[in-house]
Amino acid sequence: MSRSTPDTAAPPRAADPAAAPSKNRVIKKYPNRRLYDTNASSYITLAQVRQLVMERDPFVVLDAKSGQDLTRSILLQIILEEEAAGVPMFTEPMLAEIIRFYGHAMQGFMGSYLEKNIQALAEIQTKLAEQSQGLTPEMWTQFMNLQSPLMQGVMGSYLEQSKAAFLQMQEQMARQADQLLGAFGIRR
Repeated sequence: MSRSTPDTAAPPRAADPAAAPSKNRVIKKYPNRRLYDTNASSYITLAQVRQLVMERDPFVVLDAKSGQDLTRSILLQIILEEEAAGVPMFTEPMLAEIIRFYGHAMQGFMGSYLEKNIQALAEIQTKLAEQSQGLTPEMWTQFMNLQSPLMQGVMGSYLEQSKAAFLQMQEQMARQADQLLGAFGIRR
C-alpha cells in the first residue's frame, strides 16, 4: 500500500482514541476518496474494508475533516459493488419494494424485520456448517439425504421467527394508528 499523503490532509501516525470511543478500528475517509486505516497506519481499499466485514472485525469509517460517521455509506458502496460484480442478490422488483418503504409508515419496522430475518438465516447457515464438519464423502451423501427433513425443521423455525416478527410489526403499527387516531378524537 502506498503511504503517500492525501491531497488535502496528512494522515495521522497512530490511532486517534478520541475519534472512536469503542474498540472499533477507525478508518478515515479523505476528500480524495482514499481510506486510511489508523490501526495499520496505511491506506486501504474498499476490497480490504469488505474483508474486515467478512472477518467480523468491527470498524467505523469517519470523515477525516468533519468526523462524521460514514460507515453506512461505505457498507452500501460495498453492496453496490458486489451487486454489480457478479450474481446479484437483490432483484429489481425487490429493490423497488425496498425503495417504496422509504417515507412509508412501515419504514421504521422494515429495517428491524429484515435484520431479524437475516440473523435467523445466518443462524441456520451456522448450524448447517457445524453439522457438516468432519464428514467423509460417504457421510456427506447421507447428510445431504437427510437435509430435506432437517431443512424442513430448520426452515419451520425460521418461518415461525419471521411470522412472529411480522405479527409484532403489525401490532406496533396498529398501536401507532390507534394513538394517532386517538389524538384526533377518533376511535376504532
